[in-house]
Amino acid sequence: MSDAPPKRAMRRGLSALMADVGVSPTDLGTSVAPDQQIPIERIRPNPDQPRRTFNEDDLSDLAASISQKGIIQPLIVRPDPGMPGQYQIVAGERRWRAAQRAGLHEVPVVHRELDDTEVLEIAIIENIQRADLNAIEEALGFRQLMDRFGHTQEQLSTVLGKSRSHVANLMRLLKLPDAVQEMLRQGTLSAGHARALINAPDPVSLAKRVVSAGLSVRETERLAKSASDPTSTKTASPRSSKGEKDADTRALEGDLTAALGMLVLIDHAPNGEGGQVSVRYKSLDDLDRLCQALSSGR
Repeated sequence: MSDAPPKRAMRRGLSALMADVGVSPTDLGTSVAPDQQIPIERIRPNPDQPRRTFNEDDLSDLAASISQKGIIQPLIVRPDPGMPGQYQIVAGERRWRAAQRAGLHEVPVVHRELDDTEVLEIAIIENIQRADLNAIEEALGFRQLMDRFGHTQEQLSTVLGKSRSHVANLMRLLKLPDAVQEMLRQGTLSAGHARALINAPDPVSLAKRVVSAGLSVRETERLAKSASDPTSTKTASPRSSKGEKDADTRALEGDLTAALGMLVLIDHAPNGEGGQVSVRYKSLDDLDRLCQALSSGR
C-alpha cells in the first residue's frame, strides 16, 4: 500500500469549509453566535493574511460604531500554532483593529480548528467579499484560490454567490499590461473600460486616450475595435496602406487628446504631406470649448 499523502481532492470542499466556520457562502458578514469572549491581547493577526492595507478612515468609522453598538459579528479564531494559550485570527482582523481603537478589552469569537491551508483559503475569500476591493484585487484573489487550491470558476461562483461570468470576466483583466491594471487599481479606469481593451493592440496607449478624453465604455469598445480592424466602424480613423499608424502619429494623437480632453484622431495620408484631424466631442459644452480653443489661437 502506498504511503503517499492524500490528494488535495480529499480535503473538505470549499462550501463545507465555509459552513464549518459558520459563514454563509454568499455573505461573510452574516452574524453567528460567539463561543466566548477572549481578551483582546490574547489574539494576534494571521501573519499570512493576504490583505496588508487597512484604510484608516474606515477603521475610525468602524471603531466609532463598535463604541456605540459593540461587535455584532464575532471574529473567527483558531489556537495560535506557535504560541500556546494565544489565538490567531482567521477572519475579522479589521474588527480586531477597530476594537482596539474603541478601547475594548474583550472581543466575541467563534473558535475553530483549522490548518494553515484552510486559514489562507478563508482569508482570501473574506477579502474577495469585501465591497471596497477593486477589480484587480478581486481577480487576484480568484487566481490565488484557483492556482493554490485547485478550485474551479464554477466552484468559486457558487460559494461566493457571484455569477460564473463575473468570475470569468474579472480573471480576463489579469491579461492586461501592468500599466492598465494600475489604472484599474487607482480607479481612473473602470472594469468595463478595461475589458474592452483586453484584445486591442497597444492597450496602454488606448487606455491613456480613454482616460484623457473621458470616453464611455461604448466609445471605448468602438475605439478598441477600430484599432484592431480599421475597416470595422465608420468612426474608425483611416489607416495607412500598411494598416497601422506610426508611433509619432499615435503619440501626437495622445498629446492632443490630453490637451483638449476630447478624443483626437489623425489620418495622415500615406506617402504624402496632407491628411485630416477629427475631434470627437461628447456634449455641446465640449463643442463650445473646442470652438473657443480654436478661435483663441491656442
